[in-house]
Amino acid sequence: MPPLRILYVTPECAPLVKTGGLGDVAAALPVALRQLGLDARLLLPGYPAVLAALAGARNIGSIDAIARIPAANLLEAELPTGVPAWVVDCPLLYDRDGGPYQDASGADWEDNPLRFGLLSRVAALLASRHSPVAWRAQLVHANDWQTGLAPAYAALAYDGSTPSIITVHNLAFQGIFAPHWVADLGLPAASFGVDGVEYHGRFSFLKAGLFYASAITTVSPTYASEIQQKAMGMGLDGLLAARRESLTGILNGIDTTVWDPANDPLIPQRYDAATLGRKAFNKRALQVRFGLEPLPDIALLGAVTRLTAQKGLDLLLDVAEAVLALPAQIVIVATGDKVLEQRLRALSADRPGRLASFIGFDETLAHLVEAGADAFIMPSRFEPCGLNQMYSQRYGTPPIVHATGGLVDSVVDCTLESLADGMATGFKFFAPNADALMVAIERCAAARGDPAVWRALQRNGMRRDFSWNTAAREYGAIYARLVAG
Repeated sequence: MPPLRILYVTPECAPLVKTGGLGDVAAALPVALRQLGLDARLLLPGYPAVLAALAGARNIGSIDAIARIPAANLLEAELPTGVPAWVVDCPLLYDRDGGPYQDASGADWEDNPLRFGLLSRVAALLASRHSPVAWRAQLVHANDWQTGLAPAYAALAYDGSTPSIITVHNLAFQGIFAPHWVADLGLPAASFGVDGVEYHGRFSFLKAGLFYASAITTVSPTYASEIQQKAMGMGLDGLLAARRESLTGILNGIDTTVWDPANDPLIPQRYDAATLGRKAFNKRALQVRFGLEPLPDIALLGAVTRLTAQKGLDLLLDVAEAVLALPAQIVIVATGDKVLEQRLRALSADRPGRLASFIGFDETLAHLVEAGADAFIMPSRFEPCGLNQMYSQRYGTPPIVHATGGLVDSVVDCTLESLADGMATGFKFFAPNADALMVAIERCAAARGDPAVWRALQRNGMRRDFSWNTAAREYGAIYARLVAG
């Protein structure tokens, strides 16, 4: 029996273009799917960085204009990972400076509906009998609002026979636009209703995907449950609850070749569970790099994050003085909200040698923090999946996390019981406030004071399998069921 043909459509894919976790997922999941024997291929926009990285891409067909969507070319290429890919080449929409969604000043591109309407339409086209290439997808796998119209086009513009999935990586981003875009994107007027793409009088790409997709997945089991409730449903909880039979939470994996302390080229000293003593070398390197006092016995807490309300780093800043008094040191690599950046800079200047920060993102520093910190802090108010808590466990750096979303599903709270059964891997706090975070940090400090407990925690985490194999098998089972159906 020939392998299932899966088209994975995404607005970003690391290392070509990445703004968050979706880029990492798009890079790793199709590889894991192909290793299972599925014929998974990628579709992404022709941003300048993508075209530059895939310089050998061949023009294999043209896409006609429709409504206000301009014509485009379809390029065929191969990603560095060996995954076959198609690139939508439309300089009018994609050839510009700035990021994939915003200009250099941080303002959304006004023509984002056209840019991602085109991407979605091409995805549906490649799964239809009108496909410009011989390979025809048996299932379209869409991701987040930017590809939310792919299931809608598949259902409304073509014959509706090809099943589709949409994965919600973060429900907070919904692609909401003015109603006139429905006609501008060539969708039927009848689709603008509650049973369709309409969302409180506006047009929502994500709502379209959630309504028309054959199945919905999200990036952890707990998040799948949370988004069906009003508190975290972002206004879509009613639709998601109504579709609960079609909604599955599948915990993301991580790239265990990139994030492996035994083979990591970005850290000063490699180590594994049997040589954890070498981790101290990385701790000293981290302290020196950030101008902290090179004290081997003081607890060093690390964070690598975006400075947004979601990520909750303000909670750590609220208790920073109490944490330093434990005693402890803090290293933060972060960028985002300018007010929080200023607050972080001020704290770093005020407590030299004890609290240090880097404003921005740096891949080498991210690896150094994971390898050098004693514990890693993730106080997210909500977290669909999260990846750093998995990196941290793999690096023997127990995470301190707010019990939400994927953090619930991937970290086992350190208790007498979980230590006894060899499952404890980190520390959870159960209310998104500074006091609860401080209690968890104090619990962590107490555990670190017991060498046997701390080594057990580290080794438990390093034993966990966070590879993509498990998730790929779960996706494969859903694909097979939908295609057979």
